[in-house]
Amino acid sequence: HLVCRHEPEIGGTTNVSEHPEFADRKTTKSLDGVATTGWFTEDFTLAELKTLRAKERIPATRQRNTIYDGRWEIPTFEEVLRWRAEQSKKLGREVWIYPELKHPTYFRKQNLGLEERLAKILRAHGLHRKNSPVIIQSFEPTSIQRMNKLVGNPLAVLLSTAKSRPYDFVDTGDPRTVADLITPKGLAEIATYANGIGPTLDLIIPKDANGKLTQPTTLVKDAHAAGLVLHPYTMRNENTFLPADFKKGTDPNAYGDAFGAFKAYYDTGIDGIFSDNCDTALLAREDFVNG
Repeated sequence: HLVCRHEPEIGGTTNVSEHPEFADRKTTKSLDGVATTGWFTEDFTLAELKTLRAKERIPATRQRNTIYDGRWEIPTFEEVLRWRAEQSKKLGREVWIYPELKHPTYFRKQNLGLEERLAKILRAHGLHRKNSPVIIQSFEPTSIQRMNKLVGNPLAVLLSTAKSRPYDFVDTGDPRTVADLITPKGLAEIATYANGIGPTLDLIIPKDANGKLTQPTTLVKDAHAAGLVLHPYTMRNENTFLPADFKKGTDPNAYGDAFGAFKAYYDTGIDGIFSDNCDTALLAREDFVNG
């Protein structure tokens, strides 16, 4: 089964630590080369996972979200697809989803290939076509290349900091960094198997030593020239996540001028943006389009 969590390790996103019956499942594994201690999805049956409840991943910062702790169980991907269909019918318009393949090399080494499982489910629901309302994303380019051979869905390669290397590159000895992938040559290659990229926001507008925004890079122009759309990540409302230009007050957990920050990024010509505060993102987009 495919289930929806932020990471394979679920100690941070569920109440598994409060379940004494699962205390012996706590272990340490190498997750993309980093020793990680906790509870891992692949060590549970679906029935066991369904006894857990979701919670906020970073409660010290996103305190408003903790009100929902314990309210919902872990959804399977198929349950999300059914919810998508129900909401589309209810609203009278197509509701899109943007699932991410998390740590695909990690799972493939356990003979738990994510791509084949995802493709099978999408095909079963008739959501595997070019015009299907499901965009698939991953930080591992080879995972997106694999999906490109399995389904017709729009695909996006996520990109971390310029000096970082996708873990599938690390695993296979590919020396390229993200900086190589965002050159015109690298973007042209990505365009042969993907429809877009999801770069970290700093690749769109870098920050100076004081955390303030500087001038935009040429990434938007270069990606568009290669025929790629850009959906950078991740905008959040809290001061701690905002550029220094848009922080308000001294409380790092208080909301800053998120609308101003959204406008700065929208001004670069990006095609969309990932946000943990989708209501704010939508209002900011409406302000940008109408203003």
